[in-house]
Amino acid sequence: MTKILVVDDEPQMIRVLRINLLARQYEVVTAGGGQAALEAARQDHPDIVVLDLGLPDLDGVEVIRRLRTWTKVPVIVLSGRSDSHDKVHALDAGADDYVTKPFSVDELLARIRVVARRQGSADAPADVLIGRFRIDLANRAITPDEVHLTKTEWQLLAAVVAEPGKLLSQRYLLEQVWGPTYRAETQNVRQYMAQLRRKLETDPTRPAHLITEPGMGYRFQP
Repeated sequence: MTKILVVDDEPQMIRVLRINLLARQYEVVTAGGGQAALEAARQDHPDIVVLDLGLPDLDGVEVIRRLRTWTKVPVIVLSGRSDSHDKVHALDAGADDYVTKPFSVDELLARIRVVARRQGSADAPADVLIGRFRIDLANRAITPDEVHLTKTEWQLLAAVVAEPGKLLSQRYLLEQVWGPTYRAETQNVRQYMAQLRRKLETDPTRPAHLITEPGMGYRFQP
């Protein structure tokens, strides 16, 4: 049974999420603050953390940073902060996804299912399907072979598909592909993602696999 740690300082929110998660056969652990969340994570070893950013004792982003010093447990952020900078800071700290309040419980449950599937799967396979193309990442080959990718396009594609379903910030992708000195060069990611869509997506204007989450980053949808 998947164990979920729910962290929120609003008792009503805790109650609503607990009821909905228990009804769907999740095991639920709760915490009302940042320090309590860190203690619960160490003691209860949750499979997923659902974390509010606005905690009374410790900012949620700091909770994520401390978790990432010792665990890779997936973190789904819940927050009333709609500013894109807050979202990017949470993703850069190590969050796996971001849901803005108010939200539908069905949307959150869908995000939890995606993370749970990713947790239960092995590392990204050597072969990835994008539309009608089969991508062999190990050998950098595409079938059918009518598409050619540059070295940088291969590196970006590999970084995105390595974590299917996970929301990846522009800063993360810049560091993975171009290095830490290029953190501000966000146009690089936009340009190369657009090129990948033109080459691989059936309809680049309505991509089905290489998805942009406005103001936050990118997601590979298998």
